[in-house]
Amino acid sequence: MGAGYRMKRVSIFGATGSIGQNTIDLIRRDRAAFDVIALTGGRNIDQLAADAIALGADVAVTAHDDLLDDLRAALSGSGVQAAAGTQALIEAGSRPADWVMSAIVGAAGLRPGLAALEQGATLALANKESLVTAGPLMLQTARRHDARILPVDSEHSAIFQALAGEEADAVSRVIITASGGAFRDWPLEDLARATPEQAATHPNWDMGQRITIDSASMFNKALELIEAREFFGFTPDQIEVVIHPESMIHALVGFCDGGLMAHVGPPDMRHAIGYALYWPKRQALPIDILDLAAIGQFTFRPPDLRRYPALRLAREVMQTRGLLGAVFNGAKERALDHFIAGRIGFCDMCDVVDEVLTRLSARDGLIDAEITLDTVAKADHLARVCADEVAQKRAG
Repeated sequence: MGAGYRMKRVSIFGATGSIGQNTIDLIRRDRAAFDVIALTGGRNIDQLAADAIALGADVAVTAHDDLLDDLRAALSGSGVQAAAGTQALIEAGSRPADWVMSAIVGAAGLRPGLAALEQGATLALANKESLVTAGPLMLQTARRHDARILPVDSEHSAIFQALAGEEADAVSRVIITASGGAFRDWPLEDLARATPEQAATHPNWDMGQRITIDSASMFNKALELIEAREFFGFTPDQIEVVIHPESMIHALVGFCDGGLMAHVGPPDMRHAIGYALYWPKRQALPIDILDLAAIGQFTFRPPDLRRYPALRLAREVMQTRGLLGAVFNGAKERALDHFIAGRIGFCDMCDVVDEVLTRLSARDGLIDAEITLDTVAKADHLARVCADEVAQKRAG
């Protein structure tokens, strides 16, 4: 290490989830390059504490106040500070860091991510809900504090890489690929009987329960459509979705001359994470090398909107924008809660979100209000309350 070398200060929000654990894996492999500031997690206290101790973090934070004593006990004698609750998550985001992984699931990731941007960090964004619910606020905050947002969703990382060195006005189309999830080959008539356990088994990716079910319903891809519009500024008619069962082409960018630039790689999130971690340089990563001859072929097919009606709803949200993204996400999260709890069926989730969008879109002054933390929180709350009412009716 040369004179003046400084380790990169990093924090990981959502450290115990699949994205967080893959991030930690990369940091462990290059330990001397990183100074770990904060790790946050949920109820997996043993994992959170073990990682915080192993990485020498300054602080470990659980989102759940009732687990603070457990976290303190697990960290006893390590020198790692323990904290809990929403305010502690925001405070962790406010700690000076060069690079912050935002991998908290759901709308709960918005405030810690904004806190990181406000202190000028590079925010590696795996929490797509932040841009879906408050895209303009996120981007304005980054500009105001000379911070940067780097996409970590595999699709958006692929788009970001394909756009490197290109002029924005040369882009004619963007194609986001989707595996199709657990039920891509099921008969349509069987979907209504699908269980949470069946929906939580992904054919290609190793992810958490909620995001895997979202993949089966294509709500995950619906969020990614909205995220692409907000982050890159594409118009809705420029963004396409295609089913690609192999999950090796993550996105394609089409240009005005008819050419397509594709990003190809194995279904391993460490690529997108590592690209953001070392950006603007590329670093050798422990990723499998594709054997194209062994793969033989890539296949594509259009998404069936009867199977994936969430994609239709996403296009409505992209057209309207405003706070409809916060409504969409809040309703989706609660519908998913009700499905996991067994109160509604798999197909009911989209019907619940559709009805919430219809009801709240008609409420004067809600959707077109200025996007602030308060208005996003209000729209999110109303969407969840409305989703609970609709789900309860459907449950009988």
